[in-house]
Amino acid sequence: MKMIVGLGNPGPQYSRNRHNIGFQVADILAGRHEIPLSRAKFNALYGLGTLCHSHAPGRSRLQKEDVSNQRVLIVRPLTFMNLCGNAVAPMANYYRVEPQDIFVIYDELDLPSGKLRLRPFGGSGGHNGMKSLIRMLGTDRFPRARVGIGRPRTPMSPADYVLQNFSVDEEIIFETLRKQIADAVETWLHHGIDLAMNRFNSAPATAV
Repeated sequence: MKMIVGLGNPGPQYSRNRHNIGFQVADILAGRHEIPLSRAKFNALYGLGTLCHSHAPGRSRLQKEDVSNQRVLIVRPLTFMNLCGNAVAPMANYYRVEPQDIFVIYDELDLPSGKLRLRPFGGSGGHNGMKSLIRMLGTDRFPRARVGIGRPRTPMSPADYVLQNFSVDEEIIFETLRKQIADAVETWLHHGIDLAMNRFNSAPATAV
C-alpha cells in the first residue's frame, strides 16, 4: 500500500489557489484512475483503489510502458494546510503505510513558477504544511513533488500570494504541468523515485 497526499485548503473558495496545487493533482489522479475521493476518516477526504497505467484514460507514452498495478490511497487533508500532519499521520498508521511510501505534492515559493522538482526526502523549506507532516510523521524521509509557484512580483505578503488563484498566463502552463505531475507520481509508484526524478525534474517554465 502506498499513499499519495495532495496538500491544500478545503473549500471551494480555495480550490484554484496556488496553495492548492496538491489538491488539484490529487483530483487528476483520482479521476484518471476512477478512484472517487468519497471516504472520510481522520479529518481527510480520500479514496482507496488501484493505479494501473495500462488502463488509464489519456495516458502518456511513459505510462504505456507500465502494466503493473499498485494499491494506493489518494488523500486530501481537510485540516487546512498548517495542520495537515494531523490527518496524514493517523491515516498512515491506520493503513500501515511507511513514510517512504507516502508521496506528497505541494506548492513551493522558492522555485520559479512552473518548475517541478521531485525529491526523495528533505526538510520543510519553511513550508508550514511540510513542517506539520515532518513533525507528525517523525521523519522527513518521504518523497515529494515540489511545485514552483515563484514569489510575487509586486509587494504582497507570501500568505496573500499563495491564496490567490493562478493568473491567466500561469494557468496556461499549469494546466499541462498538473498532468505531468500526475505522470511523475505514477512513475514513482511503479519504478521508484530515482527514475521519476530523471524523467520529470524540469527547467523553469518561461511563459509566466
